[in-house]
Amino acid sequence: MSVSKLLALGLSLILAVTVWAAPKTLRVGVNPGPHEEIMEIVRDVLKKKDIKLEIVSFADFVTPNLALADGSIDANSFQHEPYLKKFCADRKLDLVKLAPTIVFPINLYSKKVKSLSELRDKAIIAIPNDPTNAGRVLMLLENAGLIKLKPGIGIEATVFDIASNPKKLQFVELEAAQLPRALPDVDMAAINTTYAVSAGLDPVKGPIYTENKDSAYVNIIAIRKNDNNPLFEELIKAYHSKEVADYVTSKYAGSLVLGFTVE
Repeated sequence: MSVSKLLALGLSLILAVTVWAAPKTLRVGVNPGPHEEIMEIVRDVLKKKDIKLEIVSFADFVTPNLALADGSIDANSFQHEPYLKKFCADRKLDLVKLAPTIVFPINLYSKKVKSLSELRDKAIIAIPNDPTNAGRVLMLLENAGLIKLKPGIGIEATVFDIASNPKKLQFVELEAAQLPRALPDVDMAAINTTYAVSAGLDPVKGPIYTENKDSAYVNIIAIRKNDNNPLFEELIKAYHSKEVADYVTSKYAGSLVLGFTVE
């Protein structure tokens, strides 16, 4: 065999070994609390398949999508699809749903009243200030019989779309992460499960009104459009595993709802 062929063969073997030895790694962005805790279970499942999952925690609802768009992470798991679609439309980003995860209900909490009927006229209600969750909460308040929205407005609703407000409720819009801290200073606050759990609130016994468990707001794993990373299939299998389902069922006791069928 000629020297050139030997060199070519050697180079091929080196490349093959390099590819074989290359670590299989995924970087996934999450919010602190349940999202991060569940992803730690996913990480343990993937570890058995020699796949390394790096969990990157973000404290807000904006940065995880920006980090995904710029390639800093491979996927994120913190949001529902309506929020993702609105975010992408506003920012002109190409991010899409990969798979469903968990339903995190938004519930109504109060330290001043024990039922909706006890709310005083002109009560102060704190709601999220991001457009999608604000509309979702206003729909929740409509379902609770406290207000009526303009017909057909749906998740696009803002406080300006309230058609009827018999109690003349006053609305304060805050960052979602600030809502638990504002609870002592308002009559009622709409808080999603992620921040409720992180703040030590009981999402099962604590709310005075609970979002319907059949809510369409299932959280998702999001990726960049047209990203065909072969590890994504394993990520889905790991998230939809019995290990994750058992953890959610035992840890959150009904405060979170599985948005998938166990594989």
